[in-house]
Amino acid sequence: MENEKKVLLTVRDVKQYFPVKKTKLREKQRYVRANDGISLDIYAGETLGLVGESGCGKSTLGRTLLQLYPQTHGDVIYHKDGKEIDLKKLPKEEMRVLRKDLQLIFQDPYSSLNPRMTVGQIIGEGLVSHGVFKRGDPAMRDYIFKVMENCGLATYMFGRYPHQFSGGQRQRIGIARSLALNPAFVVCDEAVSALDVSIQSQILNLLSDLKEKQNLTYLFITHDLSVVKYISDRIGVMYLGNMVELAPTEELFANTLHPYTEALLSAIPVVDEDDKRERILLEGDIPSPVNPPSGCKFHTRCRYCQQKCKEEVPQWTNVGNDHYVACHFPLGKKEG
Repeated sequence: MENEKKVLLTVRDVKQYFPVKKTKLREKQRYVRANDGISLDIYAGETLGLVGESGCGKSTLGRTLLQLYPQTHGDVIYHKDGKEIDLKKLPKEEMRVLRKDLQLIFQDPYSSLNPRMTVGQIIGEGLVSHGVFKRGDPAMRDYIFKVMENCGLATYMFGRYPHQFSGGQRQRIGIARSLALNPAFVVCDEAVSALDVSIQSQILNLLSDLKEKQNLTYLFITHDLSVVKYISDRIGVMYLGNMVELAPTEELFANTLHPYTEALLSAIPVVDEDDKRERILLEGDIPSPVNPPSGCKFHTRCRYCQQKCKEEVPQWTNVGNDHYVACHFPLGKKEG
């Protein structure tokens, strides 16, 4: 992002470890290292895409930023009205009040909606909980109608239940619920992954339109690089709990530096018969986050791996053009 952009969230060395259940009495406590030292800035008004294979820790990072999981280590600083708010240190009640600014759109539009509540009740629940309206206030009904229309929902759907809607309509209800509170930051956790491709484009267009109308900031989590390319200003690539590359969208696609990103990009389907791009197949499975490899965690699957990669952890480096990478030999360049 450009220098004049304002930082909304500062993430510094965030680690999120989950204890593994012991199977023996004197066994040493082990941990799943879901996030293992992530640092970045999220700018106001941007869409930051976050991609990676399943299990890389991207959804965990999104929930940790919202303090749905209190981080094991590190800081998440929310910048509001000239103040720097350390979310980890906030008392529960203060964090609850602040949740009005920090919202989440879930992946599954089927299980994330209460089947016993109408559309109006689902969207209005947060408004009442945060004291925006009192329950039964006629003004709240009018406000919900406006929110529904903004999200492409007809007002006659106000009294209907989730089972009466398609997957795309249910996701619109979930979006309306999250955005009714006028948040500053929204985590879209695989928000279109459970939808048909034709519906995905509609929801992506809706999210883009709402971002412009409400001046929103998105963390858009997905495993689909073709989707994230369409909606994101910047893209971060995660592997086994670490950020391995971060850059503006066009820069990432034009000047890929990390071998893992290179492999992900090579897997995007193409319609151009003249596109002779090499398909890079990663060998083996992702190593265990409980016992990750030494040095660079990607070295066990990297076709450019050298001895240094097995021994030393690569540093998170800004190589210019707001392009960050953690790799000893970007794009397989050999030492010396």
